[in-house]
Amino acid sequence: MVQLNQDFINSIANDIPPHLTMEDFIHYCAKPLRPSIRVNTLKISVDDFLTRMQAKGWHFEVVPWSEAGFWIKNHDQVQIGNSIEHQQGLFYIQEASSMMPPFAMLEELKQSELVLDMAAAPGSKTTQIAAIMENKGLLLANEYSSSRVKVLHANVARMGVSNAVLTHFDARVFGEYQFETFDSILLDAPCGGEGTVRKDPDALKQWSQEEVDAIAATQRDLIESAFYALKPGGTLIYSTCTLNTTENQAVCHHLKQTFPDQVQFESLGTLFEGADKACTEEGFLHIWPQIYDSEGFFVAKITKLDSVTRATKAPKLQKRFPFSTASNKQKTAVIDYFDKTLDIQLDGLGDIQVRDDEFWLFPNNFEEISNKMRYQRIGIKLADHAKHGFIPRHEAIMSLPIGSKVRVELSEEQSRDYLMGKDIPLSEPTDTKGDVIACYQGQILGMAKHLGHRIKNKLPRDLVKDKIDCI
Repeated sequence: MVQLNQDFINSIANDIPPHLTMEDFIHYCAKPLRPSIRVNTLKISVDDFLTRMQAKGWHFEVVPWSEAGFWIKNHDQVQIGNSIEHQQGLFYIQEASSMMPPFAMLEELKQSELVLDMAAAPGSKTTQIAAIMENKGLLLANEYSSSRVKVLHANVARMGVSNAVLTHFDARVFGEYQFETFDSILLDAPCGGEGTVRKDPDALKQWSQEEVDAIAATQRDLIESAFYALKPGGTLIYSTCTLNTTENQAVCHHLKQTFPDQVQFESLGTLFEGADKACTEEGFLHIWPQIYDSEGFFVAKITKLDSVTRATKAPKLQKRFPFSTASNKQKTAVIDYFDKTLDIQLDGLGDIQVRDDEFWLFPNNFEEISNKMRYQRIGIKLADHAKHGFIPRHEAIMSLPIGSKVRVELSEEQSRDYLMGKDIPLSEPTDTKGDVIACYQGQILGMAKHLGHRIKNKLPRDLVKDKIDCI
């Protein structure tokens, strides 16, 4: 049973537009949320995914504001999060409204070389942005909570993102340390979460105006930081999953008042068919649950018209950096190994760096920000150098384009066993031996070793599942 605090109802009644009713709002707050997913186009095309899953009985309804988003119509009859395809990273379970902020800067992201996601965990929008960027350029994904950084990295790795750099900061530092650096920025700000009540009935139980005001003060700091970090001519998306105007419109107007000649609001009224139903007079999208039968959400698109005066002195550049560019000999060795052993071509994918016995692949644009701050994780770890060669990492296998030479196709039952950490016995022994890539329906599951009579599982222990469903 949804818990709507009476103070919240009294407050939100002042914010709801005249063409909507409180009765409908309260009714939709109590309705179960429709499950939705986003197809991961880094790994599979939308058409191929739909064909694959429709054959397994999945029924889809298109999300109007995402090229790859769908509601699952028969979600009570299929296993979404426990499917093989979910573990393969072919889709992300993402609330439909959450897909809107990256979609609002779709064309800008396709042309951006440096992108910042200021509050990234658990990674739904981060991985959506990476898919739009096609793993090109550099995507800096920041998360303030240390425990949520681990979740962010896990999702980035599962979805095959290779152009991400992860940081762990209070996002208010970006305006200072990354002044006018990024082509596009997403600030999906921490908020009161009023729009999430359909999946969290207790979200508004302890609502108070004092808490709203405190959160809005933080949001004002964050949007200023984002604007300082944005290049002139760049695009800033400000979004929340809350409904009050204090955390939404008022925060955007604060930015406009602070930088009156540099801030331009862009209208999202034609972003998709029906967007005008949620469009405010400023051109923001204020999404109430009853408009699209979704979570409540807010999205604003802002252009930086001109450079601004820096608020603080430029901080000192970082001197210590634990990585070094791989020597020609080291590059040749790791490129040759990945080519001959795993049928992976590393040339042109990024910058190969070394730390002790670790080989990493950094995004090509990383040198532009390399000494501006400390980074939690950069690009993907390719392999560890061992006595007799290299030990490839699972995240590299899941993120890089792989040829067909060393693939081993598993059945549905074998794939389920593989994801549960089991070795795969073979009914007919072969002469094939060595490292192979285990696949299901042409999509990668992970590393394995062919022993002739069985396939030895090399899935990392932390990814082993207790249960995997076949549909």
